[in-house]
Amino acid sequence: MRREQEQEFVAFVDAVSPRLLASAWLLTGDAEAAQDLVQETLARLYVRWRRVRGGNPTAYARRVLTNLHTDTWRSRRREVLVAEPVEFVGSDPDGGRHVDVVRALQSLPPREREVVVLRHYLDLSEEQTARTLGTSVGTVKSSASRGLGKLREILREGDGSHVGRA
Repeated sequence: MRREQEQEFVAFVDAVSPRLLASAWLLTGDAEAAQDLVQETLARLYVRWRRVRGGNPTAYARRVLTNLHTDTWRSRRREVLVAEPVEFVGSDPDGGRHVDVVRALQSLPPREREVVVLRHYLDLSEEQTARTLGTSVGTVKSSASRGLGKLREILREGDGSHVGRA
């Protein structure tokens, strides 16, 4: 890779890493797993940077991140849930409510969690989410509907007593 392309890649990584890390953390529920996921995503992106940089490298990185996460849970055939998610750094105007959302996200099946994170955290359209996950728009709509319904139910209860159960 040429020096100019490397500088471009470094600037891209600096700009997109915080968002990728937050997305990975929402998908995995584990800070170390999220960091590993982002690191592997960026390594794969670096190899293809010459081809990817002219298009939409952020979308490509998001797709790689999501695919790597999917590959991980498929290979395990079950999710590894953590007892307590890592707290967000910074002020919390909602008095801890964001932690409840993260815990609730971890209780969703992996595909529903991916759809909810992509649609509502990353603010992708149904079409963009379908392309990212390699599914149909109908699958995205149904997964989002089921996932949001479960999140509402969990968050409405408020005590989170069944959050984390499979």
